[in-house]
Amino acid sequence: MADTADMAATAERRPVPPHALPIGHMREEEVDALVSLWERAGLTRPWNDPRADIALARRGPHSTILVARDGEKVVGSVMVGHDGHRGWIYYLAVDPALTRQGLGRALAHTAEDWLKARGVPKLMLLVRPENEQVRAFYAASGFIEEPRIIFTKRLDGK
Repeated sequence: MADTADMAATAERRPVPPHALPIGHMREEEVDALVSLWERAGLTRPWNDPRADIALARRGPHSTILVARDGEKVVGSVMVGHDGHRGWIYYLAVDPALTRQGLGRALAHTAEDWLKARGVPKLMLLVRPENEQVRAFYAASGFIEEPRIIFTKRLDGK
C-alpha cells in the first residue's frame, strides 16, 4: 500500500487534461507568448498587428484577453469584448500540440461566462467561409451559422 507522500508525488506528476487547465486574464509579461501562440495557431494576418490588437483589447473595461496556462506557459487564448448588446470573440487559439482535447471549448465557455456576467445577451464571431474545421468546431459548440453581409471600412489607411 502506498503512503500519502507517494500518492501526492504521483498526483503531481500526472498531467492535467488541457480542458482542466486554469484560465485567467492575460498578464503584461505574456504578450510575446500570446503572439507566438497566435502565430503557431495560424491566426495572425499581415494586415493586423497582433500587438496592437492586444493593447486595444486591454485598454478598456469592455474587453479582455483570457489565457489558459500549463504552469507558466500560455497554451490557449480567447479575446472577448462587447458593445453592450453583442459580445464578440476573437483569437480563440489552442497550442497545436493540445488541440482536440477540450481546451478550445473551455476557453469559449469562459468567454461566454465573462459576457454573461456583464449582461451581454448575444455572442458573435467571424469565421472565414473556407475554414470548414473551425466552422464545425463552433457548430458543435452550439453556435448557429447566420448568413449576413458584412460591410467594412478601413480607418487605419491599410
